[in-house]
Amino acid sequence: MHNYTSINIKRSALIIIDMQNDFVLEHGAAKISGTLAVVPAMQEAVQAYRAKGLPIAHVIRIYKADGSNVDLCRRAAIEGGASIVLPHSDGAEIVDSLKPQPDITLDAEKLLRGEAQQIASNEYVFYKPRWGAFYQTKLEQFLKARDIDSLIFIGCNYPNCPRSSIYQASERDFRLGLLTDAVSQLYPKGEEEMRNIGVNLFSVRELLGLLE
Repeated sequence: MHNYTSINIKRSALIIIDMQNDFVLEHGAAKISGTLAVVPAMQEAVQAYRAKGLPIAHVIRIYKADGSNVDLCRRAAIEGGASIVLPHSDGAEIVDSLKPQPDITLDAEKLLRGEAQQIASNEYVFYKPRWGAFYQTKLEQFLKARDIDSLIFIGCNYPNCPRSSIYQASERDFRLGLLTDAVSQLYPKGEEEMRNIGVNLFSVRELLGLLE
């Protein structure tokens, strides 16, 4: 039988979800427990993809101060003055250790217009207005234009944006992988959910072996 779900590593991209200061750092305005602890594993994966010249996509959130682009479940908090991943804020920036250069900053206006921001030779940032990385974004077109058929996911935090993004990717017939030691808030039932839709579960070490 044909294997429709195994990863084609040479046709893969690394998808990094919501690794922004407000969600990651100890002083972050909306810190997600356990995310900072998996940053070193994420760094290994990112550096390996850079070394191979394979595509990397950082997919992030930006919340306008008036709340107009924010999920309904968080809109009242932003309208009430909560300062979370606001345009041009340090909290909205990707954590330094995952950037190709620490002095790179986000172009909030460009991202909010739906355009990709290139931050290295084969590394880009996309803004997503909701949980899933494919909702009202140009990520699918970007990947298919580069003949990518396999996606490896890492980031913050499994129950929300990575999980939603993986289901959306599955609906688009991508081959899928999740690095279990490079995603926060993953739990055994979540791993079962992923296996049930054909997602390959790897450690970072296993991914490095595939890349070699």
